Amino acid sequence: MIEQFLGAQKTIDGCTSCTACMAACPMMKAVPEYRGPKFIAVSHGRLHFSQDDVEKSLEYCSNCKSCDRACPNGVSVSTLNMLQRAKFKHSPRDKILAHVEDAAKKVRAIPFGTHAMKFSSSIGKILGISEKIGVTSKRNLPLYAKKSFYKIFPQIKQKKSSKQVVFFPGCYIKENEPDIGLYFVRVMNANGFEVLIDDKFKCCGSPLVAYGFLDEARSNAENNLSRILYWQSKKIPVVSACTSCSLMLKIETAEIFNDDRFKTDNVFDAFEFLESIEFNSNLSSVPKKILYHVPCHLKSLEIGLPAKNILKSIPDLKLELANAGCCGMSGSHGFKKELYDVSMKIGSELFEKILSTNPDEVICECGPCRMQIKQGTNRDSIHPLQILAQAYI
Repeated sequence: MIEQFLGAQKTIDGCTSCTACMAACPMMKAVPEYRGPKFIAVSHGRLHFSQDDVEKSLEYCSNCKSCDRACPNGVSVSTLNMLQRAKFKHSPRDKILAHVEDAAKKVRAIPFGTHAMKFSSSIGKILGISEKIGVTSKRNLPLYAKKSFYKIFPQIKQKKSSKQVVFFPGCYIKENEPDIGLYFVRVMNANGFEVLIDDKFKCCGSPLVAYGFLDEARSNAENNLSRILYWQSKKIPVVSACTSCSLMLKIETAEIFNDDRFKTDNVFDAFEFLESIEFNSNLSSVPKKILYHVPCHLKSLEIGLPAKNILKSIPDLKLELANAGCCGMSGSHGFKKELYDVSMKIGSELFEKILSTNPDEVICECGPCRMQIKQGTNRDSIHPLQILAQAYI
């Protein structure tokens, strides 16, 4: 199937070996043996090896897209890496980490499944079971909430409105942190919008692409496109509160599959959408010092920093950008046993910034980034929607 995706391949000749991608790559700074983005993505794409060649250092690529943002000639470096990764055999660990939505459904199908998962996760760490499949035991696995967001949503009381949005929660908010969905609804309601959900949406495909399951990612993309177009026909926008989901739905799917049908102007990231409307600026005081870690995939959306712009309008709130690079987590990349120490090394600058600044709150739109912040600092971090929701009380 990979041969169909010629879009990224066509960008290869733009590479002039300027090394901008290598200078920007957080993995190269942490792992001396990593050959770097241009030697992996570009060389594999150009040379078409005569036999299967598993480039071990390709596994270091976390798809953070720092290389793409740095390239002056628009080479799709990270996508080329993902296309090469899709040629390799998938391990049991790959299958588990790529199918987070399926795992949630299986756990919820078991009576008291979320409780059982918490217990089995603890026992698994003690017995070293996770290590045997290549998942580090140094991290706590993210646990599922007692109820998914879709189960909680019908209980939310909203006023009917002619202004509506469809919320695309993504796997992590839907299954692990449904409270973020509640904050989203509160914020949208405060701006006069009624929130709808569409349970026909599937996972955006970001974890599937990261582990090379392109056939499944394409199937999800086709399904999600049909839903996006359905809501577009009703003039109702689709809004996500996860920057990785937003990136996949708005940009990355079209790039990976070389198909402009997937480019859409009916999907918005949450704060991007708030900036596009007549925003309700009647905000209460939130006297807090906030440190904002900007996730890599938000940078790749190229929409600026709408959360910063909106939160700075909250009275008595002081907001500072961390400006400390990648957190090192990159989805589930930091769960790999052999990459745990590397991921922590990459995130060390961010951890030091948080600990030295000692803010009242650390905010970030990305769930895995928030997990990494907790791992590296023993401090909880929150979604910026939570701060905004507080200002509407």
